[in-house]
Amino acid sequence: MIAVPEPDLTERELIERAVAMRSTLLERQAETERLTVYPKETHEDFLRAGFYRTLQPRRYGGYEFDVSTFYRVVTEVTRGCPSTGWALSLSSAHVLQVASFFGEQAQDELFGDDGDFRAASTIAPIGMAVPDGDGHITLDGTWPYSSGSPYATHYLAQTFRAPENPGDRPGPPVLFVAPRSAWTLLDDWYGTLGLRGSGSNSLRFDKARVPDHHTLDGVLLALPVEGGTVGSQLHGQSMYAGCPGSFFQGEMAALLIGTAYAAADEYTRIISERRLIMDPTHTRADLHDYQRHLGEALAAINTADAAMRATAADWTRACADNVSGRAPFTTADDDRFSLVYLNAGRMAWDALQGILFRTAGSRHARNGERMQRYFRDAATMWTHVCSTMSEPLARRVGRARLGLPTEDIPLVS
Repeated sequence: MIAVPEPDLTERELIERAVAMRSTLLERQAETERLTVYPKETHEDFLRAGFYRTLQPRRYGGYEFDVSTFYRVVTEVTRGCPSTGWALSLSSAHVLQVASFFGEQAQDELFGDDGDFRAASTIAPIGMAVPDGDGHITLDGTWPYSSGSPYATHYLAQTFRAPENPGDRPGPPVLFVAPRSAWTLLDDWYGTLGLRGSGSNSLRFDKARVPDHHTLDGVLLALPVEGGTVGSQLHGQSMYAGCPGSFFQGEMAALLIGTAYAAADEYTRIISERRLIMDPTHTRADLHDYQRHLGEALAAINTADAAMRATAADWTRACADNVSGRAPFTTADDDRFSLVYLNAGRMAWDALQGILFRTAGSRHARNGERMQRYFRDAATMWTHVCSTMSEPLARRVGRARLGLPTEDIPLVS
């Protein structure tokens, strides 16, 4: 057992810490983009606040708070700085999968003596896992888009098993967790439209060795959970028996909603300060049209936020039902939750780009303007592979309702 830093910390207090940090993150936005990752001071703030330990098992020094609390922390941090929210989320979310699916020995070793654990990740399998005959696999290759990697202690990623015969097709996918010492961080996160400060660097593995018990066969988005997992048994916590796919979609929704809230904050400032051309005694905030623009955008963002929170509660109940035996957490459930999260993210994105950015004025599309940054960041979020799953997910949900099979519809091409 690893001691929890603040045994009496509550979910509400954690969320309030994220809210209180928004103004500081707002001031650090430009520096975060310049550095391509949030500053060390922000990292230290997060360590003190306990954000990295939100989903971590109490057995290993975490707070074991539910996914709804995690999403709300991510939303509030993102409202202060989208790049920072992205990096925080994608480095502190993957503890949930490690705690759910890896065995007790692996978890004892990965969480170490102090529970300091942050795992960057990427979805695409790279390279091949070559067995060395000594209970390890050897990894070679470069894994790109590893968001949050500059402050990560570990890396959760996928590769393929090496074929038995050279030249044959690679074997099945393998999920692995590697320590910080196993990779080299490449200075290659630049030239992107948005999320310029998200620390989504590439990681280079050069004959790195990973113990076999730090690997799993299977695809991260589709690891089986029906009836519970090794993690739900180990920790006595049903949260560790939930489908990963919909959890990740909830992450994307929280990030887009947080960015939309940030844009609404900036829009409020803009129209309150922008004097009318023909009547400088008034501002745009006095005009009915701009009042309506802001109200319509806030209604859409609040609706998306409500959908995200309700679905997080549904996801949590599905975990409890799964472990108790009342009802399995099925692929159909996973698809249904994912599609609601996707629609929530789409609603936030549409409000940001279709109302707030469009009517803020072209002067706020210039370099250095926060509204431009929010547009760039949200547009880049919307290009993530999670958003491309919308169409196949809709078809799978429809087919499930019709009693038709869905396994033949891939989510990722």
